[in-house]
Amino acid sequence: MNDYNNLIKLIKARLEQKDKSPLYVKVAESVKQAIQQKLLVGGDFLPTERELSEMLGISRITVRKALDVLDKDGVIVRSRGCGTMVSDTLEYSLKEPKGFSQQVVLKGKRPDTLWIKKEVVPCNDDVASQLDISAGDEVFLLKRIRYIDDQPVSIEESYVPAHLIGDADDIQMSLYEYFQSQNITLTRTKSRVSAQLPTDEFLEHLGLKSTVPVLVIKQAAYDVTGQVMEYSVNYCRGDMYVFVAEN
Repeated sequence: MNDYNNLIKLIKARLEQKDKSPLYVKVAESVKQAIQQKLLVGGDFLPTERELSEMLGISRITVRKALDVLDKDGVIVRSRGCGTMVSDTLEYSLKEPKGFSQQVVLKGKRPDTLWIKKEVVPCNDDVASQLDISAGDEVFLLKRIRYIDDQPVSIEESYVPAHLIGDADDIQMSLYEYFQSQNITLTRTKSRVSAQLPTDEFLEHLGLKSTVPVLVIKQAAYDVTGQVMEYSVNYCRGDMYVFVAEN
């Protein structure tokens, strides 16, 4: 991307808005908005700190703080000698109990969901052990295809004890938003990541013709009392995800 005019106009318009947000936050928000509006796409390079400072009429310290925020959120990738590039992968945090939709939005991208199943099923031994219930107990199986900017990236299966969901149709794109509406607060997760070859179902649902590695993340989400509210198995495109764990 060589023409930054639209990006600079967007950032300047945000900087001129009269609110209490720090300037560096406004810059970071504007870059995310530019990604959502397709003014920037994965692989595009941003202007240098000096160029952004001169174009926007703000200090390099402010620009650097904005880039620090974007770097922390996984929106950009910095490389010494090469510059700052918009990330073309989803950096997915395993530390915090944030759902797919929330993490995608934080990266300045647009999430979407195509539901495959919302049904009550008896749970098998593995799911029962993860949810700390008895085998055969009823759980909601929530299966969907996840999209980032209209591109399918993963298949996700969630298992939730049936009594926690009144009407599955009330769950729109985000299960975690539904939990919040029911005053269920998730405080931590426990995850395990492995790799496998893609199944025919995975290739078909994601519209892939060539074989790509699949990252499988199995995750239990806990509430404030330490009870497991959800056990999920996510099958993710290995070429589009980076999983991050922090101590």
